[in-house]
Amino acid sequence: MTFPRTFSHIGISVTDLDQAVEFYTQTLGWYVIMPPTEIVSDDSAIGVMCNDVFGEGWGRFRIAHLATGDRVGIELFEFKDAERRENNFEYWKTGVFHFCVQDPDVEGLAKKIVENGGKQRMPVREYYPGEKPYRMVYCEDPFGNLIEIYSHSYELTYSAGAYQGDAE
Repeated sequence: MTFPRTFSHIGISVTDLDQAVEFYTQTLGWYVIMPPTEIVSDDSAIGVMCNDVFGEGWGRFRIAHLATGDRVGIELFEFKDAERRENNFEYWKTGVFHFCVQDPDVEGLAKKIVENGGKQRMPVREYYPGEKPYRMVYCEDPFGNLIEIYSHSYELTYSAGAYQGDAE
């Protein structure tokens, strides 16, 4: 029988691990589970596991583990020779192109993201203008990773038929 799995964690690549830890702890309130640590390619259990994941020749990287208020893990990676993508919004290509957080003060969190080195990509929009207070906006962290902000839970937003207009 298939049942809905819970979300454990997401890995996010950044160009400056220390700056990323500061951004996410200060801006989103996530807390540090494991501070920045260097991982090297060697015969240790983690070294062998990383060879399996990244292939031979990855050398070394730095990682920090954070957690959200609802216990979802955030792995922040800073790889050797890390670089920011020129076009960080190739939404038509496969892969994760954003993650979403929930905050009833969408505008306030978007402002805080900008104040802490991020970017607001669009105006705050309403799903049901004049009908329900569901709002959203896309932002970026200082490294170009996209952060969407919802005012309400995913279930509330979509169970009401956000894209179907008036259901009759």
